[in-house]
Formats: sequence, structure tokens, C-alpha cells
Amino acid sequence: MDEVVGEAGGFNVTLVKKPRYIIEDKCTGCGTCVEYCPVEYPDQYNQEISDNKAVHIFFSQAVPLVAYVDETCLYLKEKKCLICESVCQAEAIDFSQKPEKVEINIGAIILSVGFEPFDPSVKYEYGYGRLENVVTSMDYERLLAATGPYEGEILRASDKKHPQKIAWIQCIGSRRVSDVDNSYCSAVCCTYTQKQVILTKDHNADAACTIFHNDIRAYGKDFERYFHRTDDLDQVRFIRSYVSVVRETPDEKNVVVRYATADQGVKEEEFDMVVLSVGLNPPTGNKEIAEMFGIELNHHGFNQTNPANPMETATPGVFVSGAFQGPMDIPESVFTASGAGDQCGEMLDYRRWKLTRDRVYPPEKDVSSEEPRIGVFVCHCGANIGRVVNVPSTVEYALTLPNVVYAQEQLFSCATNSAKEITDTIKEKGLNRVVVAACSPRTLEPLFRDTLREAGINQYYYEMANIREHCSWVHSKEKELATEKAKDIVRMSCARANFLRPLQEIDLPVNKKALVVGGGIAGMTCALSIANQGHEVYLLEKEAQLGGMARRIHSTLDGMDVGAFVDDLVKKVYKHLSIHVYTKAVITEATGYVGNFVTKVESDRGKARIEHGASVVATGVDVYKPTEYLYGEDERVLTHLELEEKIHQDDEDLQKAKTLVMIQCVGCRNEERNYCSRICCGESIKNALELKKKKPEMDIYILYRDMRTYGYMEDYYREASEMDIKFVRYEPEAPPQVKATTSEGREVLQVGLMDYVLGMEIAIDADYIALAAAVVAREDNKELAQKFKISLGPDDFYKEAHVKLRPVDFATEGVYLCGTAHYPKYIPETINQAYAAAGRALTLLGHDIVTVSGSVCEVEENRCMGCGACIDACTYGAIEFRKTKTGKKAVVNPVICKGDGLCNAKCPTGAIYLKHFTDEELVNQIDAAVFKA
Repeated sequence: MDEVVGEAGGFNVTLVKKPRYIIEDKCTGCGTCVEYCPVEYPDQYNQEISDNKAVHIFFSQAVPLVAYVDETCLYLKEKKCLICESVCQAEAIDFSQKPEKVEINIGAIILSVGFEPFDPSVKYEYGYGRLENVVTSMDYERLLAATGPYEGEILRASDKKHPQKIAWIQCIGSRRVSDVDNSYCSAVCCTYTQKQVILTKDHNADAACTIFHNDIRAYGKDFERYFHRTDDLDQVRFIRSYVSVVRETPDEKNVVVRYATADQGVKEEEFDMVVLSVGLNPPTGNKEIAEMFGIELNHHGFNQTNPANPMETATPGVFVSGAFQGPMDIPESVFTASGAGDQCGEMLDYRRWKLTRDRVYPPEKDVSSEEPRIGVFVCHCGANIGRVVNVPSTVEYALTLPNVVYAQEQLFSCATNSAKEITDTIKEKGLNRVVVAACSPRTLEPLFRDTLREAGINQYYYEMANIREHCSWVHSKEKELATEKAKDIVRMSCARANFLRPLQEIDLPVNKKALVVGGGIAGMTCALSIANQGHEVYLLEKEAQLGGMARRIHSTLDGMDVGAFVDDLVKKVYKHLSIHVYTKAVITEATGYVGNFVTKVESDRGKARIEHGASVVATGVDVYKPTEYLYGEDERVLTHLELEEKIHQDDEDLQKAKTLVMIQCVGCRNEERNYCSRICCGESIKNALELKKKKPEMDIYILYRDMRTYGYMEDYYREASEMDIKFVRYEPEAPPQVKATTSEGREVLQVGLMDYVLGMEIAIDADYIALAAAVVAREDNKELAQKFKISLGPDDFYKEAHVKLRPVDFATEGVYLCGTAHYPKYIPETINQAYAAAGRALTLLGHDIVTVSGSVCEVEENRCMGCGACIDACTYGAIEFRKTKTGKKAVVNPVICKGDGLCNAKCPTGAIYLKHFTDEELVNQIDAAVFKA
């Protein structure tokens, strides 16, 4: 990028397009030039572990899948060679290309410039760059990858042997104050380390894995279960200790580390390989980016965010998403991406649909009368399938199956070039059925169906064989048997494909109105964003006033006045002419389908029937009411919200207190609620800091299991320590014990626990105890989930369609999710997700029509006896009776039908059948499973 001028709604951006020295339209990505290029140099994509050529494709899923020539080329440096030019049959090499400037006019800008991994070579004590078998987590990530330097094998640099004993060291470059370290927590390292351990054990079940850590920060949704899954693996140790890399052994080149344990003191241990879990640095060139776009950076070097709108920057019209906001994981990055897109939509709504073009597919060819000609494409899915299933053997087997006229393997079938390859092959080979043996149809079936449409045949001639989730993932230790099972699955899919029939999808009109359930920060933010883009919104709140749980919060760690923020949101909502607010609202019925929902409500405005095209669930959370630690028996035992209220009111009794003890993880991280409530550690530190500022002489203790102050909250954790707030760790098997007693003539609450630093039992006499009570799902979530036909997770929070790919969608089309109803989160995270949900809802509301599946049920009238069993079975209300000359018969509304097939199973006469899953198709699939050719 060369220059940015202008303002919101009218930026002029000058880009400099570097020469690729390849004519993109001619390059086929065949790799011949790479094969013959004589120049080899360390491959940056593979962390310089392996070599690459001067001409290459950067990585296997690059878009476009076109080679380029880099600065190591002999011709570019010395005007020598030109071998690539002579061997390229497509004549795609062009060394006459020059840098060119491209000017674009745009209305808004989103900065998604990411981050830079911390470079541990600047810290001599870690041995990175000196000791051969010390690698970073990024290095290790490439070792695990099928497209990595050793094609998915984990090998040591020193001898190319498989390491049997591996150590991970956490917090490299993070949570330290020095010239080269970062004071913040990088937020992602604990979980990606656990992922790497699990994958390592998948590669080698006998590998011994040790994780050296300070705190395990499993704060995200399902992260706690993931942590326990890792901890429960054989030969996996989590050791809480700071670690130093001491030396390497001269012969084996093993790495010796020194650490301390509570029972054995300081000890040294030898490992085959040490992995440094590196943190996140600001992106390279962050200062130049800030200067070019007129934005501000915080003292860490990331964008200076506004807690009330984390996607905003100092320059109107410039937004930020992803890790440039600050360290964050993939789901949060996706939230912010959708949210930033939504804010661009708000700003540029007046230009919506002005520059878009409808996608045009070729005319659909009628192949229903042709003999089946099946093409089979078997995906390696990197290492996911390829390291377990013998893909070439599976391809060869597919060619022996009836009506299979073509079969091939693909590295990643979902890659752009692979999808195009399928389309081209359909045309070239005259295929009229396609089977892709790959992963789950849940996420990729729409993509592959689209490849058929691009080839001019009906998309329902596609069948997906799941040889990943149903085979390689569950049989990773039985490669030969997994290969045989993969062949069975492919055979069954091909048998079914023979009987597939073309189906037509249904176009429905879209009601342009939205329903938002929940009037807290998430619901109000989402409603305002949708309304600001020209759509009517019905906002339902169960309580008598808007605001939700935020009404009980007075400030945030970074000083945001929550009360003022909420009051401002409420005013904006009530002033907005397109938002209709219903308080004391109870949903009595929810029916309909994507684009055309009907919700019946009873509220302070009476009964209402609301028609709308999209629904957003933002119902918030409740707080666990403790039964532990004398809560409810002694008024000096409070929850954190109750403590915050007393601090805000300058409560006299609290001000007189000499000692306050806070106990973390009350009601969660246990068998009943196996999750972290995420916000409790930050809430405790916020309250502790507030009290210390009001009364510096007060003794404050925080009793914790792991302090989960991820991201910038680590700075406040450090500030609390510096202000003499005392942190004492306890283990779940030995929680604190509380009793009311008398000490030195005053009534106190005595807290006893084991101090693992002192190695002894201690007792603290407290005037007040504050419990970090768990954040829990609302009791009415189950009822609402049934009404909207959406799912709940194991902890009764709402379950998104996909944790990373679709984190604000439900599996039910047209219904979206945001805020703490999804999972506990801080206010800025809630706002990010609220805008994301608005953006997703507007992708539906912005269209005039929506297309629904052709795979729906249908009734053969002459076989229906009108018993009504199907009507009772259908959870979507898609079936009703219709009077005919021969009596009442069941009829299916194809618009409402979701094709779940329950009615088929219940029908005693077999009158109902499900298109695309007919008896003929399924029976042939079953026969193929039983009888091998």
C-alpha cells in the first residue's frame, strides 16, 4: 500500500502490485518450473525448516494457485538461468513485469493485519537458534502439517528421528516486563499447546508430553473440557513452574531444562525436543500502518480500541478486526470480522446493492435419462485423512466400482483449485454423478454442490463420503483397517449415487424485519445496528427495563462507565423510529421458517403477533447463587456483584473492614459445571483495585486456581500484585475452608487453606468474603431453544452452528446468536459479537428472496390413510391434513419442512418419502455395505 487519502465514504487508496513474473491467466499451477529451478533457499512458509525454490507456489491452498518468482532468482539477481521460462509449456513466465500502481476508490477500510509471532532468538536463555532441538510452537505447527517440511512427520532437526519425549514451555515472550518481552498475556498459547499435545499423541501414542506453565488459561467456550481431555491422556504432565533451558547433551543433542516442584525442589530433566510456546507481537510495520491510516496505537503496539466499540479506530471509516485489536483466538477473530463488516454496512448502507452483480451459472443439463457416470475424488485433507487412510489405494479401488468412470486423489478438495478441477473434470469426462470422499458434509457440502452447478448439472447429483470424522479420526491407530473402511464408505456412497435424482430448490420472499430477543448490551447493540441499516426491529426484554445484567455492573477494568454506556444505549433504542421495544415480554409461540417467521408475544403492550425474517437470540445469563462458604448464612459473605454494589455505594461497614478475602471458581470448574466463567478473575482484580484505591491499608487476598487474566488484563493483574494484593493458589481437591469465629476480640470469618509457596496450612481472618460466583445459563434457555428449534451445549448455553466457521449462526437458518447467551464474555467481546450477529442477520434481510433445500418430504396421496402419526412426529409443524375426494390426507409444506425424516419413520404405510434420501437410495447403500463387489 502506497498512499491513503480521503475520508469516510470516499477513500482513494494507491496500491503497489509487485511483479509475480508469472502471467496469472496462463499459469496452471502444474509445478514444472518448481521442479527444474536450480535455486534452493530456506522456505519461509515452513519456518525455514525445509527448502524451497526461487519459483514456487507459496503454499498448497494459496488463492490463486499460481506460482511466483521471488528475489532469490538467479535471473533477477545476475541475469542468468531462465530454465523456468524454457520448461513452462504454458508460456506463463514473464520477466518483463514491473511493479504497477493500482488506484481504488472505496468507502470504508478494515484493518485485519493480524500479528507477528514472538521471536525467542532475542532471548539467549531459551536456546532458540543455538540448540538444534529447541523449536517454536510455529515451527512445531508446520512439523504437524501434512504440507509441512516432513509431510506431517514430527522429526528432530539434529538427527531426523521421531522425538519420544517433548516439553512445551508456556508464556514465551508474554507475561513479562523487559525490553523484549510483552507484559500482556497472548491469550491463545495455552489452548494451541493443548491442541499440539493431542495431535502429537495422535501421531505417536507412546510420546511423553510435558507442559510447563504458570496458569492454564482455558477461559473460552469448551476450553476447560479440552484441557481435561489433554490432561487425561497417558504420559501427559502439566507442571506449574518457571523453566530455564540449561544446555544440550553433546552426543544425543537432547535438551536439558531446569524447573522447580513443590515436593522435589529444583531438578533437571532431559527432553528429545523442547517447544517454546511463543506469544503474539503486534504486526510488523504497525507504526507505519498507524501513520498511513491516521489511527492510534496503544502502548503495546496494537490498535487503541474503544471499549464501547472495539472495531472503531481514531479515523472515521477505518475499522479494525482480528488480532490487531489485541491478542485473540479464532472465534473472536471471526466475531470481529463479521462485526467490522457490519459497521461498514451501517456507514455505506446508502450504496447497498449498487455495485453488485448476480452470479450466473451455466444452463443445467438434463442427465436424468443417461446411464450413471460417476466421478470419485478422494481427499488427503492434509494429514487428517492421508496419514491414516491409504488414499492412492482407495482411488484405485473406486475405479473398480460399477459406473465409476473416473477417480483421482486431491490434497485438499476444498481448495479453490481443487473445486475448479472437479468442475472441469465433470465437463471433460462427461460425469453425471460426483462422489467426494473427504470430511463432513456439515460444512463443505454447499461448496461441492456449487462445483456441480458450475459444471451445468443438478447439484443433487452430489454425494459426500465422510472418510475423516467417520473413519480416519476414529481409527487413527488402525491404518490398514481404516483404509478398508474408507473403501467401504466410498463403495456405499457410489451405490447411493447411482440412484440420485435431480431436485429443485425453492425461492422464498424475505420479510425485511428482525426480531431480537434480549434487551441487554448485546441485544440493544445488535438491534441498533440492524435498524440503522433500514430494517424494522422488534426488541423483546423479559424484565421491566432494558439493560440486562449490565445494570448491576458499574465500571470495567479499563475504567469504562458502564451505567452511562447502558443509559446511552437505552436512549438510542427508544429514540430510534425503527425499533419497537416490548418489555416484560414472554414468547408464547414461535413458528415459521427462514425469511418468514411468526413470533407471538405477551408483554406490557399486550399480546402481539410479530412477523419477521430473522431472529437474534441475546438473552444473557444468570449468576449462580452459592451454597458454599456460608453464603446466605452470614451477611459478610457476598458475591462479586454484591461487593461491587457496596464499593460503588461507599458502604460504611465495608470501608471499616481490615481484611477481605476473594475466593475464585465458586460453582464452576467442577463436575456440575465443567467450564470457566471467564470474567471472574478480571472482576475480582477490578474490585480489589477499587478497594485498594479507596482504602490502601486494607488487606486483600485473592484465592485462585488459575488466574485467567488473558490479554491486556495481565497488566491489571501485575498492578494488583504491586499494590500488595495477595494471591494465594489452591487446588480443587483442597478448597478453602470457611468458618465464623472470634479473633482478638472481634468476630471474623476464618479462611483456611494450603499455601503451596510456603508449603504449609495458613489461616486468614477476614471481615468480608467475596465469592466469584459462576456465570450460568438462564433457566428458560431450554424452553426458548424448543420454540426456536435451536440447540444448547452441555452447559445449557446456546450452541453455535460451528465454533470457528459460524460462531454467531445457529444450525437453524435465519436464527443468530450473540452476547453472554453464547458464553460468558466481557463487554467489549459482547459488543464485537453483537455487531457480528447484526451483520449475519443482514446477509439474509438484505436479499429479496432466500433459497431453501429441495431435500424435503412428500406424501404419496394414494398410500396415505390419514392416521396423523406424521403430524405428531413433525417438530416443525410442516404437515397438516387436507380434505380430498378419498378422505383427509397428509400434505407437507415444503417451505417449512427441514428434511429430518422423522415422519418417514413414523408413517405405517410408507406414504411419506424424503427426497434425496429415498428407500431406493438408502437400500442400495445398505446392500453395498453388506455385499462387497
